[in-house]
Amino acid sequence: MSEDNQNPEVKKHTFEAEVAQLLHLVTHSLYSNADIFVRELVSNASDACDKLRFEATNDDSLYEDDGELKIRIAVDEEAKTITFTDNGIGMNETDAIENLGTIAKSGTKAFLDKLSESQKQDGQLIGQFGVGFYSGFIVADTITVESRKAGEPSDKGVRWISDGTGSFTVETITKDTRGTSITLHLKEEYSEGEDNYLDRGKIKRLVNKYSDHISLPIQMRKEVWQEDVKEEGDDTEDQAPAGGEMVLTDEWETINKASALWTRSASEIDDDEYIDFYKNITYDFDEPLTWTHNRVEGRVQYTQLLYIPKKAPMDLYTREQQHGLKLYVKRVFIMDDAEQLLPMYLRFVKGVIDSADLPLNVSRELLQESRDVKSIRDGNARRVLTMLASLANSEDDAKQEKFAQFYSEFGDVIKEGLGEDMSNQARIAKLLRYATSTNDKVETSFEDYKARMIDGQKAIYYLTADNLAAAKNSPQLELFKKKGIEVILMTSRVDEWAMNFLTQFDDTPLQNIAKGAVDLGDLQDEEEKAEAEKAQETMKPVVDKLKTTLGERAKDVRVSNRLVDSPAILVTPEGELSPQMIQMLKQMGQEVPDTQPVLEINPEHPLIKKLDGNEQFDDLAQVIFDQALLADGGQLEDPAAYLKRVNELLMR
Repeated sequence: MSEDNQNPEVKKHTFEAEVAQLLHLVTHSLYSNADIFVRELVSNASDACDKLRFEATNDDSLYEDDGELKIRIAVDEEAKTITFTDNGIGMNETDAIENLGTIAKSGTKAFLDKLSESQKQDGQLIGQFGVGFYSGFIVADTITVESRKAGEPSDKGVRWISDGTGSFTVETITKDTRGTSITLHLKEEYSEGEDNYLDRGKIKRLVNKYSDHISLPIQMRKEVWQEDVKEEGDDTEDQAPAGGEMVLTDEWETINKASALWTRSASEIDDDEYIDFYKNITYDFDEPLTWTHNRVEGRVQYTQLLYIPKKAPMDLYTREQQHGLKLYVKRVFIMDDAEQLLPMYLRFVKGVIDSADLPLNVSRELLQESRDVKSIRDGNARRVLTMLASLANSEDDAKQEKFAQFYSEFGDVIKEGLGEDMSNQARIAKLLRYATSTNDKVETSFEDYKARMIDGQKAIYYLTADNLAAAKNSPQLELFKKKGIEVILMTSRVDEWAMNFLTQFDDTPLQNIAKGAVDLGDLQDEEEKAEAEKAQETMKPVVDKLKTTLGERAKDVRVSNRLVDSPAILVTPEGELSPQMIQMLKQMGQEVPDTQPVLEINPEHPLIKKLDGNEQFDDLAQVIFDQALLADGGQLEDPAAYLKRVNELLMR
């Protein structure tokens, strides 16, 4: 950013490159929803008042004998301007340059890329990325900002002016009142016709639509009817005058409800108000999927208004990205993104918490240590899980559809809670849904599975795989299909990690069929067990030779009782990492110890029977192992060697 000091009174600055790019997009592309500038400038004014109220908790002199915080909107039809004024924290010259000439937010480039590719979401994106002030240039060809920071002398005010092209000017002014005034000099097309923002009725409607929830009074000058002509002898008060006009008075009237929505009783709030509030605090284009609004009484008292979005945000899996709820204390705004108010696996939840017990000077560090905050976090988690359970268990088709939509967007995130929130593990487990070996739709719960378990079945069987096709075609399922035993198919990358923490459901153990030896207990008859023991003895020479040939590639070799059609299979030893878990850890950049699988062979398969006494035993052994590895979704260390062996065997 460069500076021209030829005129010491008025300093000219060049916009930061990303601001210039943003302003170009704003002035040339964002025409689908010009109304958003009202929402954004009112929101910024409200934030400025919230910041003053917060700072004044430690220094009430900042109020300067004016403790009634408010926002005012003034329309000047003659000058073709609309001005948004607040008596909040205000800015000095340094603040104006930093806040209005640069974009400090780290996600600016992502915002610009997103804005370029999708103009339909312009209104949501511009607010979501904290650059709402620039929306004023949608309707204005020039913007003038006058401000003075609370607590600073009246002669330290600042005037900032820009036409939204490449530069802006700042100068020092005298300003008796603290706070900020933003004056938009409207473009011709926005000062007449259908898009006339000089229409006071239009501005009122936009405030009611976008900003009714703002707890501060939003005011405009009051209009009254002034009669031009009145007939003689007419004493009837309710008779319309023969002529007259609406004129502005010096009296200001509040045009919003001026009460925070969450402080009102839920019975007084309709769905449209809840939806509008959600869109205002999240800048989401869609309506929320569902929400809950409660006053919690007890050792800790607070109000919670929590929303579940319809769609996952693009940074959902960026765990270091700030997430969280808006925190208020006794209706005083404290902070955005208070991540301590929700466990990490519920980071997609949006909303507001208003505490009656936390101190007004609470910091993020204090939030981490506070017992009251832990109580609020636990209460929020239980409330969200209860809300989701009510959708999942409802017999109403619309609610069932909502839960299915939720699960498709956030199901994998919820699974993280199995390892992060042991106190709610059972609640979380009841929400999980999977495909199975008999139903490839993601709709089976552990509860549903248990209800379908066959007589004599003592465990819930599951299989993890990279995708549904690999799971459905896995050789691990062969015995279970033969026995008519349903197996849950887990195909998300988080499943393998999550199931390390969930060992049972409703007192029924969960068993990964790809780990350790398969013991079906009463589901195998005595004849099958006798045949398995006999095969172990008969195949011992082949098993011993396979151990020698494969060496360190296999931890062990044994005769399988789980195979029907395949010649061999790889099994993860009990207590060791599966191939899926190893792959996930490596992708995360973590060091993983070397592990060897167990090779199980099918004594009834023709290929295995041909091993005994075969001249190509070593090559066959390696090929059988490699094929088992491929069937398990693994990768060959030396594909060329595998192909060479296969080709030689084919030629022989």
